[in-house]
Amino acid sequence: MQPDYLTILSDQRDELIRTDWQHLVPRKEEQEVNLNSPLAQVVIGVRRSGKSTLCAKVMLDSGLPFGYINFDDDRLGRLSRQDFDELLSALYRLNGDFQHLLLDEVQNVEGWELFVNRMLRQGMHLLVTGSNANLLSGELATHLTGRYHQIELYPFSFSEYCLAKQVDTQSFSTKAVALREKALDDYLFGGGFPELMHLNMAERTGYVRSLVQTIVEKDIARRYRLRYTQTLADVANQVLDEFTCEQSFATVQEKHNLRSPNTAKTYLQYIRNAYLVCGVPRFSLKSRERRTVHKYYAVDTAMVAPREEALLTESVGLRLENVVAVELQRRAKAGEQIYYYHKVREYEVDFMVVDGVRVKELIQVTYDFRNPRAKLYNREVGNLLKAGKSLNCEKLTLVMMFGEKRDIEQDGLVARCIPATEWLLG
Repeated sequence: MQPDYLTILSDQRDELIRTDWQHLVPRKEEQEVNLNSPLAQVVIGVRRSGKSTLCAKVMLDSGLPFGYINFDDDRLGRLSRQDFDELLSALYRLNGDFQHLLLDEVQNVEGWELFVNRMLRQGMHLLVTGSNANLLSGELATHLTGRYHQIELYPFSFSEYCLAKQVDTQSFSTKAVALREKALDDYLFGGGFPELMHLNMAERTGYVRSLVQTIVEKDIARRYRLRYTQTLADVANQVLDEFTCEQSFATVQEKHNLRSPNTAKTYLQYIRNAYLVCGVPRFSLKSRERRTVHKYYAVDTAMVAPREEALLTESVGLRLENVVAVELQRRAKAGEQIYYYHKVREYEVDFMVVDGVRVKELIQVTYDFRNPRAKLYNREVGNLLKAGKSLNCEKLTLVMMFGEKRDIEQDGLVARCIPATEWLLG
């Protein structure tokens, strides 16, 4: 029996319109959406990061008539590409004429890219969301050959978190500074998923556990038709447990008794494609080393814990490093790459921003730099200055949870020490 598409789409539309859009946190990615472009506007990112909300808000704010289909609806679970015309017909009956179409979680339907391509040829302005990077790197890139504009959306940044929590980010009074530091404490452990803002700890535990499970089972295992779902889940949980740690394909293969390093590579790529983690490669002049050795960071610190399988690490310093890693991914401009620098048996720098062949900035992250002992000072500032000299980079930054804001000069180089709240707020 064919589903009643008119009823389903009407229900979806009513749910969209009932949302209170006036109290939502504005996000800078809204400005990247061009509703007049002939290119498909594709918003991708991890589940529950706010993609659907952002796109619906942009459409409703525009005042333009538009069609809307949410494919993450169990009633549309068995669609094939032949059903698209029936859906389109129901949309016109429901909305009248329109030139803009919002397709939510479109990757859930096999053959969707052919429909998107056809709509573009007919002059429809498309806004598309998806929870998998392969949406662009694979099917969409193949079929649209450049006729799309990619917009990546992460969970709330610290700046957006402060806005949502109504934290004063401007004043430098003792109270305002302390409340920002308190907000950062909460952000490091609670994360930035919008729906987590008003949940208690027990509800958060269930939410995070369910979210990770859904991503592994639906966005990865089902999508790629994997037979060994538990092995995939084990790899995903291990990478989340060992966030900030250096890992190679070979070490992951060994830990999980996988068939080969290539199998480990494939699983890790799937996990990254689903935006469960961000991978930061080790900087090296050897391309093989850049491809095979990475540090992995949770796309949001909420995913580090609480999960049923998590080690429940309480390290605030590692969580701060994770937040900085994701923020760098969020801020990266076209052509920029984020690496970490590891000179074997000598020293390491947490992050480097590279534009082409030029190292633009080196960044160290530390927790407490109020009264650093010699060992801590040498590890953080000393390594930063060594790397700056070696890589001919003048912009050196130390991001610290606690410590005095100041510049440290040595051998013609300046390391800028800045509180994490200030750095994260830009």
